[in-house]
Amino acid sequence: MQIEKHKEACHILSKIDKNPLQYLIIHYSCESFLNLPNGTSARITSIAIRYFENGQTDSFSIHKTAERKGIPLEDIKQYYDELELDMLKEYMTYLAHHQNFFFIHWNMRDGNYGFKAIEHRYLVLKNKKNDSDMLQIIPDTNKIDLSILLIKKYGSQYIEDPRIPKLVEKNQLNPRDFLTGTQEATAFEQQEYIKLHLSTLSKTRVLDSFLSMAIENTLKTNSKFVQIYGYSPQALWTVSNEKWYFALLFAIVSFILGKYSDIIVSSFIRLVP
Repeated sequence: MQIEKHKEACHILSKIDKNPLQYLIIHYSCESFLNLPNGTSARITSIAIRYFENGQTDSFSIHKTAERKGIPLEDIKQYYDELELDMLKEYMTYLAHHQNFFFIHWNMRDGNYGFKAIEHRYLVLKNKKNDSDMLQIIPDTNKIDLSILLIKKYGSQYIEDPRIPKLVEKNQLNPRDFLTGTQEATAFEQQEYIKLHLSTLSKTRVLDSFLSMAIENTLKTNSKFVQIYGYSPQALWTVSNEKWYFALLFAIVSFILGKYSDIIVSSFIRLVP
């Protein structure tokens, strides 16, 4: 039932709210999936990880790695494998020190785009360079997909596709440096790695806003009452606990029914033939 999914989502959001220090928001940018030759994996350009508690952000990117090695931006393409591997090694070191944290993400669920795609890319480059560093894997129990969480809380039709841009527009967030998927693909083709990195950072801020507003029940969506709670007496009870005005309405109705129950019953009996 939708009400059970809603309650599950609210429970998870409550846990995050009570212990924000344990939660990290992660997002990354990569090469367009539409331009991959011979089914090769998409190159990764940047990864950003934001602490939900205070907004502090760690990031790993091609252009920063290149700068440390003294490689100009225009030469990144010819050193991409080396730079990407070094960037991912930094990311793996970060994961090794954050194994007890929970990672909040958006649709990072499979080998095409997600944690497994990053792991695969790292192994491809690691084997290519005969590197001995270890792969670090985040346990699935420590991953929270915010896109699914919002569907559970607000129903599957809470916003149209593409959901991130549409939700940004609905809530009038106006994020700086935010690029759509198409714009990111163009930026990669034009080797605008800094622009891609800034977009990745922007999206962690956007996800942070979505999460905060979902916790505070201020996120604007297209969902109606029934889409959020479903049809059931349990739904009405849940709403009465979540919304003070429903609780007040139920209290007034209960008072009226209790005070005038005898009159109501007597009137009903007289109406029955």
